[in-house]
Amino acid sequence: MSIFELEREQMVRVQLERRGIQSPRVLAAMRAVAREQFVPPDQQAFAYDDGPIAIGHGQTISQPYIVALMSELLELQGDEVVLEVGAGSGYQSAVLSHLAGTVHAVERLPALASICTQRLCDLGYERVFVHQADGSLGWPEAAPYGGILVTAAAPQPPPPLLEQLAEGARLVLPVGGRSTQELQVWQRQGTSFHCRSVLPVAFVPLRGRYGWS
Repeated sequence: MSIFELEREQMVRVQLERRGIQSPRVLAAMRAVAREQFVPPDQQAFAYDDGPIAIGHGQTISQPYIVALMSELLELQGDEVVLEVGAGSGYQSAVLSHLAGTVHAVERLPALASICTQRLCDLGYERVFVHQADGSLGWPEAAPYGGILVTAAAPQPPPPLLEQLAEGARLVLPVGGRSTQELQVWQRQGTSFHCRSVLPVAFVPLRGRYGWS
């Protein structure tokens, strides 16, 4: 095994399993995706550290535990069309591609969207489609979604994202102020939505019509 493979296995055992990540499918996805390929070259030595990593343009790749937790909270079965808002480096999209049928990822920043698209293509992630757009508006063209995951903090759940959820599907996102938020799960139940808070988090702000200016 390479040093990265050893570090990845250690990450799964220590950072994920010991903290309560239980889904075998999520743990397998986290083992399958080479995180070092989604961070800047000068940060690869820190790819499996227990924390976020800057990827440029004021954005970060979330710590492995948060990626796994948010993925688990979606409760995907494997055949869903899912939406990720804030594609960033493409790491979360790659993880989701092991858990769902198709992934649509929206990235606001053109430079990151371009890099993310090329990286996922080079790595063979054929079922991930990256779109450069305002993620707070979702991606109506492929709705409804069997799950929506937002990797940036919103002041409140963007109404378009709730509208684009399929019946019974979940929206997982951080909600709160610019510095600290709560990770929330919103589940569609007919014309209403059930919300529960999971834990305090700190994400970069969501930009766009229903994010921060």
